[in-house]
Order: sequence, then C-alpha cells, then structure tokens
Amino acid sequence: MIKIYDTMTRSLRKFVPLTENTVNMYVCGPTVYNYIHIGNARSAVAFDTIRRYFEYTGYQVNYISNFTDVDDKIIKAATQAGVSPKELSDRFIAAFIEDTKALGVKPATQNPRVMDYIAEIISFVESLIEKDFAYEADGDVYFRVEKSEHYAKLANKTLSELEVGASGRTDAETALKENPLDFALWKSAKAGEVSWDSPWGFGRPGWHIECSVMATEILGDTIDIHGGGADLEFPHHTNEIAQSEAKTGKTFANYWMHNGFVTVDSEKMSKSLGNFVTVHDMLQTVDGQVLRFFLATQQYRKPINFTEKAIHDAEINLKYLKNTLQQPLTETADEQELKQFVIAFQDAMDDDFNTANGITVVFDMAKWINSGSYTEPVKSAFEKMLAVFGIIFEEEVLEVDIEALIAKRQEARANRDFATADAIRDQLAAQGIKLLDTKDGVRWLRD
Repeated sequence: MIKIYDTMTRSLRKFVPLTENTVNMYVCGPTVYNYIHIGNARSAVAFDTIRRYFEYTGYQVNYISNFTDVDDKIIKAATQAGVSPKELSDRFIAAFIEDTKALGVKPATQNPRVMDYIAEIISFVESLIEKDFAYEADGDVYFRVEKSEHYAKLANKTLSELEVGASGRTDAETALKENPLDFALWKSAKAGEVSWDSPWGFGRPGWHIECSVMATEILGDTIDIHGGGADLEFPHHTNEIAQSEAKTGKTFANYWMHNGFVTVDSEKMSKSLGNFVTVHDMLQTVDGQVLRFFLATQQYRKPINFTEKAIHDAEINLKYLKNTLQQPLTETADEQELKQFVIAFQDAMDDDFNTANGITVVFDMAKWINSGSYTEPVKSAFEKMLAVFGIIFEEEVLEVDIEALIAKRQEARANRDFATADAIRDQLAAQGIKLLDTKDGVRWLRD
C-alpha cells in the first residue's frame, strides 16, 4: 500500500487513485529560456522515479509535464538573442529532451506547450469572469483572491497574513488591482511582445493559468497527483488551485507532492555566487547515469547537497552495482531470502517513495548476491529494483579472445600449471577484467 506525503494536509496519506490501477499526474516542467540547472534535474528525476515505482507496482501512469514557452524570461532572452520566442523555446526544449534522456528520464505521456493552448486559456479566463472570480482592468485580467476559499492553504499561509505583506506595494500594476494579492490571468501586450487577440485586446497568458488549463484539458477537472519543486508551493501551485477550483467547483488535485531544494557545496545555487551549474555543462564531465543515481537515491522531499565527493561516491557505488549485476549466475539461491528482499524494497518505497531506504535494500541484496546467490529469478528481481531508480545497464559480452583466455587459464589450473594461470590472470587484469575463483567456479567482473 503506497502512502504519499500530501503537502496540502501536511500528512502521510494512503494513495487511492480516481481510476483503479491508473495514476493521472501532472508535474510542472521548465520555463524553456535556458538549459536546465541541477535543481530542474532534481525535480525531473524525482518524479520520474516516482512514476517508475508506480509502474513497478502495476499502475498505468499518465504522466504529463509541460513546457512553459510563454513567459517574461523567454521574451527577454529571445529579444537578446535576436530570435522569436518560439525559436528560442524550440531550441531549449530540444536541449531539455537531450539532457533528461542522458539522465534516464522516461519521455512524458505528453509535454503540452502553452502556445498550443491559447484558445483554451482564453475560454478558461472568460469562465472565471462570468463567475465573478476575475475582472478586467486596462487590458489585463486579474483573479479575485478574496473570493477563493482557503486561499494559500497549500503553502500553510492565510490570506490576512499575505495581505499584510503586500500592503506596501505601490507599482503601476498594483494600482490596477482590487487587492494587491490578485494575480494576472491575462496580461495586455507591450510593444514588440508576442501576443494573441482576446476579448480584452491583444495580450498573453499569466504564468499560473497556463498549468491549470493544460492539466485539466488533458487529465480532467480533478487529477490524482500534482507535483513540482518546493519553490512552486506559493504562489504558483496556490494560484493554480484557486483558479481551477473556482472554475470547476471541484478539487483540483487529490495529492500535492513537492521535491526538496538542491544546494551546491552547502550553499543555495545562485548566479551571483558563481555556483549556478547547467546540466548541459555538467554532462560534459559527469556521466549521466552517475548524476541520475546521485539524484534518484535521495528521498525526494529532503534537500540535496551537490558536491564533487557526492558524485565520486555515486560513481563508486554505481560501479559496484553494475559489477554485481553482470557477474555469472550461480546454480542456487534461497527463494525465501529473495522474497524478503523484494518485500523490504516495497515496504521502503511504499513509504512515500523513500528511495534512500530502498537503495539500502538494494545494496544489502547485492551483498547477498556476491556471497554466491545469483540465479535467474534473483537477477530479474535485482534488475527491476534498479530500473525503479532509472538505472539500466547494458549487458557486456566478453570478447572472444578474453573468453578464450579465461578458458585457457582454467585449463592451466587443471593441469597445475600455476605460472601460466597467473600470467593469464595478470593479462586479463591489464584489460580491466578481474577474476574471482569461488567454490562455484570462476567469476569475473570489470574493474
């Protein structure tokens, strides 16, 4: 039985899907004006791992993750680059797909783009105006937060607390609003900006409305799980809830999940600190599978500290698991012990996808395998566990000449020609092949 820590209720809740054996989940994707950074990668890997565990347990997962391709940052970056916002977005969507593929992230069921949903966004905003949850002001359209029941409950805030914090705002946009906390559903176009015609004049969507429309258009008025980084709790996810539930009168998402932050050498990642690292650059020096392993084996809600030592340790641990998986099979293994490992793994992962405890079970199982318990059923179970973390190794086949050397060494040992046997062992070691002489025969692994 899977239990999820729900941000809305601040509690661990049993997962009950809307449709039996199906998970409908929406995860906020990147704003595509640059290469993704390690924080973006953490979210992509965390929710990919969660998706993989749902699939491991037999669920069909409809996994939707958007691309925000209409945004102030995109407009600014496109202007600086001398290209259209669409051209810039196309470039960085392609980069996102390339970089996340290197991290072993499965393609989403759908990756909706804002530009493809403009008509639906306009219709959504019109509905909110009709219900008196929104109003037009000088070409902009704003949402009335005071009409939203339990506004900001997700972020554990109250409307009165937020109003105190916003009371001192004096900018031009605030002057248009009925309440300083009201947020934009539609923004009137500025000169030279990308825009679309609407009942309120030319303009473009606000950030928050985009995800509400894409999620409900694809998955329906109520979805099982909505996820994203902890930084999205407020205002983004808070405003998604307000506008979605105002329009439909239904619960927007039954479970809210948020992954923790990433620090670099114990400092918050920031361009001003010089520790802002894109995944695209990182993959030039760090193997994508190693980075994936580092990110996937941390419990998703906990903060992660990215350090060179942490990556080095991940590389060593990953090599150990690879060597374990690729060793020759043995004739026997205790079926009850195998069953206990599988149960322990599921118990760990059922507890809010606790990958830190789950990978501990995997290492315990690896130790058991290396003691001489490695039949085909054991290998299959081990591979399936690793696949939950997005770790899939390609089988390495020994070259014919290496196989011949191993056979020749075995023949020399049988003839008690230990000098030749040792010479062959050394020759293989020089090629990165380590031989293990066990009671079940010779086993090998790559150093």
